[in-house]
Amino acid sequence: MDQFKDALLILISTPIYVVLIGLEIIVSNIRKQPAYTVKDTLTNVYLSAINGGIDLTFRVIYLAVLAWCYEAKVVEIEQVALYWGLLLLLEDFAFYWLHRIDHFVRVFWAVHITHHSSQHFNLSVGFRSSVFQPLYRFVYFIPIAMLGFRPEDIMFMYSATQIYGILIHTNHIGKLGWLEIIMATPSHHRVHHGANPLYLDKNMGMIFIFWDKFFGTFQQELEEEPVRYGLTTNLTSNHPVKVVFHEWQQIRNDFVQAPGWRDKWMYLFGPPGWSHDGSRQTSAQMREELAKNRD
Repeated sequence: MDQFKDALLILISTPIYVVLIGLEIIVSNIRKQPAYTVKDTLTNVYLSAINGGIDLTFRVIYLAVLAWCYEAKVVEIEQVALYWGLLLLLEDFAFYWLHRIDHFVRVFWAVHITHHSSQHFNLSVGFRSSVFQPLYRFVYFIPIAMLGFRPEDIMFMYSATQIYGILIHTNHIGKLGWLEIIMATPSHHRVHHGANPLYLDKNMGMIFIFWDKFFGTFQQELEEEPVRYGLTTNLTSNHPVKVVFHEWQQIRNDFVQAPGWRDKWMYLFGPPGWSHDGSRQTSAQMREELAKNRD
């Protein structure tokens, strides 16, 4: 049954992706705002394929862990609409914290950075996966299983919300009125991919934006602050190995050169951009400097 649901999602979503990506290419060229390059798109496909392979290989293990946790469930929700509605909320809440920690803890940022390393923003960037995330993502879903949600349903909901998450990677949809209050929209996600100091580490929600508003990670897209996509220091190469491992290499260099064990710890588990000598800045420090300059 689990495999059937996954196959159905793929069957439904694949033609939608193909049609919409084709339309986005046509529209962006008509507007003389080309959004795609061959190298960047191939990199997106490559990263998605590796992520998918790791996910399929590791799936038996993490489903077994979730099934074991499900045996200790504290409630049994029999009402179908309530079950799936709560699962959607809980899964998106879990994803918010997964995503937030990926941004604020450097070893996890080393995994997630691949998704942000494109200087373009289009539907294919939605497939530019955090390659090794399937190895630990399931940990965030353990509380959901213990609350009485079946592991196969948790993973189905994650896959289903990923479809929406991919579709908000576009420059061709403006702000959506009242939906901006509740939902994560293309406008919100453009901010999330911005390298502007004001936009760094903002708008983490996959489906709902109210998590960000409640926990202080929300930033509205501003007309006076056009989004600059990519990293604060962009890659100079699309080499397949460098795209995946460049941040790990930098962590290794920092760890070896760190003068003390506290510094080594911070280079692993501190925020990206932290440095023991102040030679680099975290996103919070960049925003503080921006605010001072504007004052």
